[in-house]
Order: sequence, then structure tokens, then C-alpha cells
Amino acid sequence: MYDLIVIGAGPGGYEAAAHAGRKGKKVAIAEKEHIGGTCLNVGCIPTKTYLRSSKLLAECKHGADFAIRIPSAELDFPALIDRKNRVVGTLTKGVETLLKRTGVQVIPGHARLTSRSAVLVGETTYETKNILIATGARPAVPPIPGIDSGAVLDSTSVFELTELPKRLAIIGGGYIGLEFASFFAAAGTEVVVFEMLPQIAAGCDRDIADRLSKELKRQGIQFRTATRVTRIEGRTLHFEDAAGAAGTFAADFILNSTGRVPILEDLGLEQTGVDFDRKGIKTSDKGKTNVPGIWACGDVTGRRLLAHAAAREGIVAVNNMFGGDDRLRYDSIPSVIYTHPEVASVGKTEQELKAEGVSYKKSMVPMAYSGRFMIENPQGAGVVKVLAGAKYGELLGVHALGDSSSEFIVAAAAMIEAEMCVSDVAQLVFPHPTVSEAMKEAILRAAE
Repeated sequence: MYDLIVIGAGPGGYEAAAHAGRKGKKVAIAEKEHIGGTCLNVGCIPTKTYLRSSKLLAECKHGADFAIRIPSAELDFPALIDRKNRVVGTLTKGVETLLKRTGVQVIPGHARLTSRSAVLVGETTYETKNILIATGARPAVPPIPGIDSGAVLDSTSVFELTELPKRLAIIGGGYIGLEFASFFAAAGTEVVVFEMLPQIAAGCDRDIADRLSKELKRQGIQFRTATRVTRIEGRTLHFEDAAGAAGTFAADFILNSTGRVPILEDLGLEQTGVDFDRKGIKTSDKGKTNVPGIWACGDVTGRRLLAHAAAREGIVAVNNMFGGDDRLRYDSIPSVIYTHPEVASVGKTEQELKAEGVSYKKSMVPMAYSGRFMIENPQGAGVVKVLAGAKYGELLGVHALGDSSSEFIVAAAAMIEAEMCVSDVAQLVFPHPTVSEAMKEAILRAAE
């Protein structure tokens, strides 16, 4: 009898399993494919490995801005693939070591619930006091005729490319599509992004999304917003713009980056009475499902499709299942788009505050306020936007465009989590010179 069986070894699953193991619990984790899940193997880590190289390539091409003469620079794509595989391999071994060190048994194979206290993996049934479902998500497949064309890639199969395409069409202007657009454009590929909505980066604060669009266009990425893809024929994408005018775009490959959907099939959810719909398994902020002893975390819940959110959700669930009292405040979970430049956000957007009828003050400070940013980004633009309550000055949202923002957004998340006001932040000392000083200045100006 196990204290906990986790289904799925992505960030939510393996962090939760290790956390329970550290508590001295008897834990097993079932995984049918890759230890580390999508994020480590075909998601966050491979993508960021590619993006780091493309950023360095761009910096080399602008070496003169740093007083460095670099005659030429080009991307060695096969070597980059090898580097990506080495990084993934090293981190996978790290996760395996973590599970071993915390006493977690790894059970390979597809797992499904047979009751609220039993999990079937292969032909073996394992009894357990608790089950944590962390099966993640997979690329969504929109109902576009021809989407099954051999020329259509998704965020997993794109890593099977062995040569850089000359022309790439990307369906979807969310964070997945934008990150791949940023990489391929820097590498020399002609990139056109097709987005149904009138703006890219849906969910971002509009001021930030608009500025990001301008920066990416300056890098050569083309955007066709308010445009619907109607069908795909071979390597040709057919579309219709907001005015109803039809057009085509021929590319070497078409990347489907229209989002992700939770993996819910063949888990035994119906038989065990777990409440779910097509958006995911329904959970409380403590990780509970409607069935006692069955918990869920990560992308399979459809709440926040972020690796760090999944990890925290898993740990919250473990704390609660073993007698603790923990919960997750979703408003203080930061998010990042790893384009060039980066976008980092936490809390409410201005559009959300308006829709909710919340009175607020706002400020916007150029990243150039920071000497460190100016030194490291001679070609870059950036801004920090802060939203604070009109009456008490409590921080409601922080949104930043500019490289290094991913490294300081956690400070803003901690401030929102702690319900800090502008007056509280004024007492904090930020190191100098750092890019984070632009955020502090924006916070202080929000009180004016």
C-alpha cells in the first residue's frame, strides 16, 4: 500500500512525488513516456536552449554596439540540436536522481484509475491512499481542413527538424508561436504569424503586447492578426482576413501553435466519478477533486498551463493530503514569454481591472531608466508597467517588456503574494546597478 501514487512525471508530478518522499511517505510515480514530461523533453527546456543561441547570434551580428568586431556569424543548426539533446539528457538524469534520492519508485507504463484507491499500470494493480493526476497537456489540433498535412508541425514535432526552413508559417500568436517565431526569425527564416485575435500575446496587458508586436516586427517577423486560417493544402496555407478577403501563403513548413489541451483520455475518470470537462479536471485551490483521495495538478487541470504553476500545485496538494493547510493564490503566479525581448507579468492586467470595475493607478517607466539595461541592451527597448489600487496603493499587477525581466518578476510576485503596498516597496533596497531598479521606480511612480 502506497501513501501516494502520482500519474505523470512532468514538473507537477515529479516535484510532488519528491516532496512527499521527503516527508517519509511511500510514493510511486507512473510515467508512460519521458521522465521530466513535456517541459523538459519537448517544451520549456529545448525551446529556451534554441532561444539562447538565437539571442547570442543576434548579439554577434550587433557586436559593434559592444565595441566588438565580429566579421560574420551564423547558426550551426545540427550542433544546436546536439547541444539541446545534451542539456535535456543532463536535466533528465537530474530528475531521475531527485526521485531516487527521495525514495520515489518509478513505474514505467500507462496508468489508469480503477478505483479511488487503486491504479492499474500495465497488468499490475497498485493500492494507494492517495492519487495525484499530473498527466499534462498535448498540442491542440484545431478543426482546420488539411491540418494533418505532412508539412504541418506542432510544438513537439518541430524539434524533429534537422534543417532550418527558409519560410515558416505559424498558426497562433500566443507564447508558443511567438517564441518559435523569435528563434526562427533570428536564425534567418522568413516567418509569418497568423492570429485570429486582433492582437498577439492574448492574455498579456495590451500596452505590453502592442510594444512586443512592434519590436518583433522590427526584427522581420510578419503578423497577420484578425486573420482566420481556412484550410491547408500541402505546404500552402489559405486564410481570410478581417475584411473577408482571401489569401494564400506558401511555406516550407507550417507550425500549429494554437495552444494545448489536457490529457484526459483512458485515465478512468468516468469510472471513478472525477468531475472534469474538455478544459480539464476540476480542482480547488488546495488541489482537491470532487472525489476524496484523488487530487490533480498542472496542465491537466487547465488552470495555468505553466511548469512552475504545476510544481506549486503539486506541492500544495501533497501538503493538504498529509494533514497540512496550504493553498495556491493564482493571481501571484508569474508568467514569461521568452521572446527577444522577454515579456514577464504577474497579477492583473489593466483590461482585467477595468472589466472588474476596480479603481487603480498606473505608471509606465522605460527600462532605460536602469543603467544596467542600457549597458546590456544597446539595441533593445523595454518598459515596466505597474498597476496599484487607487485607495490603498496595493500592488495589483506588474508587467514588463525587456530582457532580464524574467529574472526579477519573482520579486513582484512575492510583493503581490504578501499583499504589499507601494509604501512597503519604498522601504526595500534594490541592488545597483540592476535592471530591477526600473521596476522599483515604476512602483513608486504608481503612487503619484
